[in-house]
Amino acid sequence: MRVIAVCVTASAALAVVGGAVPVAGAEGVPEADLAYHGSAAMAGGRVEVRFTPRNHGPSAVPDATVRLRWSEPLADQQALPEGCARAGERVVVCRTGALAADEVGERIGLRVLLRQEPSEVLLELDTVWGGGAVDGNRANDQQRVLVLDTGDTYHF
Repeated sequence: MRVIAVCVTASAALAVVGGAVPVAGAEGVPEADLAYHGSAAMAGGRVEVRFTPRNHGPSAVPDATVRLRWSEPLADQQALPEGCARAGERVVVCRTGALAADEVGERIGLRVLLRQEPSEVLLELDTVWGGGAVDGNRANDQQRVLVLDTGDTYHF
């Protein structure tokens, strides 16, 4: 039997297990528009992802959690950067840190090893937790990119 230990920030854990989600338009609930733009490249079953979170506002976000989900299973052992944690066979979550309104956050970069060496992998990114803020425009915080095993960089 394999046991995989996962350490996730309390905020990410709350979001993943069904914590309270603010209702759009609720009085006193801040609004923020999170977005992610970056690139991904794959060679020999290794995927390198770099992306920058952005908060289009109008409210600041004290922290947020972004989920990266691959169409192929990840290898059992991963060397993830600080702020990122394994959250399933095909999932990694990363915290963005504080995001001021109308500002770009710190760039997040990670490399993962897939269990196999597929010719392509679909990578999906989306916000799991937005620091308690409501995001009325979910279209720009949900990205999908098909990455071919060519070493070429694909932008999203």
